[in-house]
Amino acid sequence: MMPPNFALDKIMPFTYHFCGILLTSQNLKFKGRNQQVKRVLRGTIKRRHESALEDANTLLGFGVSQNEVTKMKRGIVVFLAIVVGISTVLFSGYSETIAQPQPIKIGGSLPASGIHAETSKWIKMGYEAWAEDVNKRGGLLGRAVKMTIYPDQGTPDEAVTYFERAITVDKVDLLIGGYPGPSVVALMPLAEKYKKVLVGMGGHMKSFDREYTYSFGSPPLMAEWIYLPLSGILDDLIPKAEWPKSIALLVANNVMGLAGKGNISKVMEERGVKVVMEETYNLPLNDATPLVSRAKGKGAEVLCCLSFFDDGVMIMRAAKALNYNPKLIFHQIASIVPPWMKELGEDGNHVANSTFWHARLPFPGNNEINEAAKTKLGIPGGPLFFGFGYCWMKTLELAVQGGGTLDNTKIRDYLRSAKLDLPYGKGITFDKTGLPPPFCFATQTTGGRVEILWPKNIATTKLVYPKPEWSK
Repeated sequence: MMPPNFALDKIMPFTYHFCGILLTSQNLKFKGRNQQVKRVLRGTIKRRHESALEDANTLLGFGVSQNEVTKMKRGIVVFLAIVVGISTVLFSGYSETIAQPQPIKIGGSLPASGIHAETSKWIKMGYEAWAEDVNKRGGLLGRAVKMTIYPDQGTPDEAVTYFERAITVDKVDLLIGGYPGPSVVALMPLAEKYKKVLVGMGGHMKSFDREYTYSFGSPPLMAEWIYLPLSGILDDLIPKAEWPKSIALLVANNVMGLAGKGNISKVMEERGVKVVMEETYNLPLNDATPLVSRAKGKGAEVLCCLSFFDDGVMIMRAAKALNYNPKLIFHQIASIVPPWMKELGEDGNHVANSTFWHARLPFPGNNEINEAAKTKLGIPGGPLFFGFGYCWMKTLELAVQGGGTLDNTKIRDYLRSAKLDLPYGKGITFDKTGLPPPFCFATQTTGGRVEILWPKNIATTKLVYPKPEWSK
């Protein structure tokens, strides 16, 4: 039994030890981090335990019996076990909270049906590959990203509806780029209204001329710039004495086709290549035979197709059926879409095309794109629109990381001031319209693969000119 004159300060160490354990666990709950907290908490409890047992032994000097001290030690052990249990529960709840912060929400819509569905499918896979990749690397600003992509039918009205829903209902932090051009034209003022950065293909020059401050093309799909690879093929790859004498332009009646024809006509005429035909057609194209027949009748030595995929394939089949063999066939989009060779076989080879990105460009980020294509699609190099989708999100990623924020106004300001190394070029800057300096690459299908044709210093194939006659 404890003596009546037992000093209170001899009992207080027990209280200090026990309260210290609780306070330590509570402080660590707010200040600690996972493994660090566990190590410190274990060490603290061990030290408190050993010290408390030593203090219990001192009671023997105050006339407390061995039996009572033993009981007291047992009580200390039981109490510490309770403290450890409570602290573990408190800490585990906190650890779960800090280990899994809310994901960054990214959203919008893409066509899942209609004439744009095929190219849109590849863009969506590019977006998803980027999201998987960035999450493996620790996310954006230390947080995972989560994408919500609504399916639309490729119309501007639907795109605006879904993007507005993403902004106002889903409360997304960031937007995807949208597709096709007419939809993006409608989305640019929406992004401006809600002060959300929109990185994508843009809607060709007219949309950027409006100087929306939150919209960026990275890379843009600028039909106004596709004269660059076509004129580059003539200037750098064909001896002037062998230049073609005439060109026929078959133009899809939409923003992409119409935007490209003016500059092409201009640079061809400047080089003495006469525009013998310029004809616009509506989509969907039911029969390409009349168009191709007129081009053949005009004797056009270059067939320039400002088309999409389905109509581009139809034009090729009609040219073969009519045994029309121009010296050069140049497409705006069709021959770089993955099903091209599947649809045309050997007849899909030796066709030139414009592009704003290619899997074999020697620029930062392409290794990641190609690795994602290999993992996700089982193919060695990223297809065109797969790469576009990845590029658009990579640009946004660099802007978020560079600015260190999800504040879209600060992200916009960072994009307007920084130089970025991107999969389509190094040191990329954006002007007041949201565009990089004008550029465009030329490709050619060679041996069933889309290869870089121009500029010469990065080419992976040589021009086949004149184009061989159709296979039998």
